[in-house]
Amino acid sequence: MEPSPAKGKAQGRLLVSTSLDAKDELEERLERCMSITTSITNGHSEREANDALTAHVCKGPQQHEEVCLGLFTLLLTEPPQAQRCYRDLTLINRDGMNVVLMKINQILMEKFLKLQDSCRTQLVWLVRELVKSGVIGADGVLMTLMKQIAGGDISSKNVWLAENVLDILVDQREWVLKSGMLVAMSVYTYLRLIVDHGVSNLLPLRQREVDFCIGLLRERFMECFIIGRDLVRLLQNVARVPEMELLWKDFLHSPQTLSPQFTGILQLLTSRTSRKFLACRLTPDMETKLLFMTSRVRFGQQKRYQDWFQRQYLSTAESQSLRCDLIRYICGVVHPSNEVLSSDILPRWAIIGWLLTTCTSNVAASNAKLALFYDWLFFNPEKDSIMNIEPAILVMHHSMKSHPAITATLLDFMCRIIPHFFPPLEVQVRQGVFNSLTFIMEKRVLAHLAPLFDNPKLDRELRSMLRERFPEFCSSPSPPTEVKMEESVPLEMDNHVLDKEDCYDNTDATFSDDEEELNNKGKKREFRFHQLKETYIDEPADITPYVDQLDEALKERVLQLQKGRRIYLCCSISHSDTETHCEVMQEIVDLILEEDFDSEQMSTLASCLAELFKNHFRGDVLPDEITEESLEDSVCKPVCLIFRNLCQMQEDNSGFSVLLDLLAELYQKQPKIGYHLLYYLKASKAASGKMNLYESFAQATALGDLHTCLMMDMKACQEDDVRLLCYLTPSIYSEFPDETLRSGELLNMIVAVIDSAQLQELMFQSLDWETFEQYSTWQLFLAHSIPLESIIPILQHLKYKGKLLYTLAFIHLLMFHNLRLSILTEHPEALSCLLLQLRREKPSEEMVKMVLSRPYHQEDQFTTSILRHWAAKHDDLLGEHIKALLIKNNNMPRKRQSLRSSSSKLAQLTLEQMLEHLDSLRLSLSNTKNNFFAQTPILQALQHVQASCDEAHKMRSRKGAAPQPCNEEESASSSASDEEDSKPKAPKRKRKGSSAVGSDSD
Repeated sequence: MEPSPAKGKAQGRLLVSTSLDAKDELEERLERCMSITTSITNGHSEREANDALTAHVCKGPQQHEEVCLGLFTLLLTEPPQAQRCYRDLTLINRDGMNVVLMKINQILMEKFLKLQDSCRTQLVWLVRELVKSGVIGADGVLMTLMKQIAGGDISSKNVWLAENVLDILVDQREWVLKSGMLVAMSVYTYLRLIVDHGVSNLLPLRQREVDFCIGLLRERFMECFIIGRDLVRLLQNVARVPEMELLWKDFLHSPQTLSPQFTGILQLLTSRTSRKFLACRLTPDMETKLLFMTSRVRFGQQKRYQDWFQRQYLSTAESQSLRCDLIRYICGVVHPSNEVLSSDILPRWAIIGWLLTTCTSNVAASNAKLALFYDWLFFNPEKDSIMNIEPAILVMHHSMKSHPAITATLLDFMCRIIPHFFPPLEVQVRQGVFNSLTFIMEKRVLAHLAPLFDNPKLDRELRSMLRERFPEFCSSPSPPTEVKMEESVPLEMDNHVLDKEDCYDNTDATFSDDEEELNNKGKKREFRFHQLKETYIDEPADITPYVDQLDEALKERVLQLQKGRRIYLCCSISHSDTETHCEVMQEIVDLILEEDFDSEQMSTLASCLAELFKNHFRGDVLPDEITEESLEDSVCKPVCLIFRNLCQMQEDNSGFSVLLDLLAELYQKQPKIGYHLLYYLKASKAASGKMNLYESFAQATALGDLHTCLMMDMKACQEDDVRLLCYLTPSIYSEFPDETLRSGELLNMIVAVIDSAQLQELMFQSLDWETFEQYSTWQLFLAHSIPLESIIPILQHLKYKGKLLYTLAFIHLLMFHNLRLSILTEHPEALSCLLLQLRREKPSEEMVKMVLSRPYHQEDQFTTSILRHWAAKHDDLLGEHIKALLIKNNNMPRKRQSLRSSSSKLAQLTLEQMLEHLDSLRLSLSNTKNNFFAQTPILQALQHVQASCDEAHKMRSRKGAAPQPCNEEESASSSASDEEDSKPKAPKRKRKGSSAVGSDSD
């Protein structure tokens, strides 16, 4: 690439850095792998080097990853060796290039801006080679690379990237046409870039972009249709380009020439644009900065962040066009949780207000306003989200006091867009805006609209036009009605209404209007926030645009599914009906697995299935009562047949990739299928041990990246079903530690929605994790530095279920009021907190005693959880303490144990309790490789108990001392124990035999 590295920079081999920058972990690792790879090949001929690399990767997964990443790094940093490195990479890799694809995605998302220019050139060259080789997952990498082409930027680097990606798309057109999502994403990207490339020196590039987009729109219009209504907005922006003008006319007046399934512009305008497309026009760095501002920056403290963003991305004349992308992203993608909405975090409307006020071009300002109101024009409450239309009304509402000109401009635009957007559809646009305003009132985004529409700060002409257009919203309700509404209906969305600083110039201002201030004077206003769920109306599945494109055999089965669905829309579906639908679905799977199946039908089939199964994705997944039977019933659904077939196949089976392709296509149409697959892999017996299939699925999707796919699916799960999120979380952390343990994003998803009992349940299941608990909200306890010795005695009094009590209050009670510990009951928070603290400590005999003193209950896993952790980390120490406690309690007279006074009850530890807890620990460790119960101290103690206790205790001792035999000697020892009587010399013989068993560990 032509630009040279910045002067004064300390040049690493891969990334540009300064002397003040810490060494980058990723760069260090890649350089280490490169060094290993180089040392293997040094001094060898080309053939010998290849043999040496092959031998090394066969040693194991770690060596395979080292060599793949080493060759990858050599390819980036040593351009003359690139061709040879790529050839070696294709020969020695054993995972379909997955390691390399994941690393490319990571660099593109996190390090692309820091790459050395030569490495950036090589990375693009590598993506081109992967595409030419038809590597599965290369389309996802290419889409990530496209995301790095910034809008509103005609710098040489950005233009170079746009040209090179376009070269790949044009040169590999046939390959591009195989992925419907890649076709749509490419068209969306380059339609947007055409706007920026109108200057004279970029006209040749613009012409190529125009030809590329026209070709795909005419040849694959229905694939482009999935973009939704924003496709119309982009086409409008380029409609005056001569070649585009003809397409635009066909689009408006002869839609059938583009596709027989396309009925006209209204069909597209009523289709909501997927978040994927709105997000693809922001670079990862822009996206990160915007998400940071909308989730971390406090309202009133945003100026320096806005100034930085302005300097970085909005300082040039060309960057005016970027504002539309930012506004569409904020409206359609940034949907804050209720916790954020109710906090003092910078609201979306404030950022949009700032973007509008910094527009310096009339054209850009007009386009920005259209981007803000675009979802209003054809808003349908049954399909569209309140979150998409909320920012516009709040910008107008909050700007009225300090910036009435902004409110007036937006209201004027809202009125005038109705007749002028597209005159033939004026009635529909008017209805869309009316629906938006009505829904805003219903959802209580604003209590009423009259103070906004009939405000004295607006000029007379505008107020007259508003009364003419929206008479229904211009009359103020009577005061009694208003008070009643405020008291009875929760204010779900009207966040940041009172006592907020001005978002534009940082001056002190409030944004409630005068009437609201009057009504609320002397009264504390209550804000309550509730999760907003979109309303769905069940209606017959419309697969007409797709089903005729299927061959006869497939069409017949799909219509059978449709017919069955129509029946159970109106009546309950029986078990036999479900079986019938599953049989039909299995026949469909069998058809697509046949060798002569036309892969071109895959996208169409996925569209049909997504429509037919949409009710399945709207309902609850996890059964109310979780049992083996209920879990199996929950995964016996037609859509689960795809999952089941996938689990039954080997990864090298050709049908495996075919089913992954189907799931990837379904994922584009119905993203919820991602977390449904996670649920199936955990809940179904048929999927036992197959959780790694999710990684293959993630790489087959358009995202092409496990981390991104996992985060998106868990976020979707969080929004839909918190119980399911809690059910999936332990498996996600244990199966994908590299993607989860360091993910603050996932942690935020979890702690934002779970309650205390769910948190404790997660804690119990998280003892195999490394860092999750360090970040949990129960750091409150640890931060107060309360001595553990003063807290442990409450363990036997804390119940495992109970109402929500804040841990902080609990701690303050302990610290300042010196309350008796015995009154603390029903504290899941305290248990969670103590579990974290105990994990940090080596077990003392007193700790073990208090942990074992908790009353045994089958559903209370606190004691088992901490014992299991200590058994893994401090097995010798725990074994000695348990031996001492077992022998002490066994030697204690039975009568004395049962007649202890109530004053000493706090320290009570009975033999029965200990054996019950140990038996629970044994069951917990039965499916692991932990040999805790094979230790000499444990065997000696249990044999001592068995030899000296009565018959009732002996039965419990036999149960607790019967771990699965690890070897013949242990088995023999166990058998000998069963035959042993109570003679005094028996324990000595036992100890002798036990020592042999435990000699290795000693």
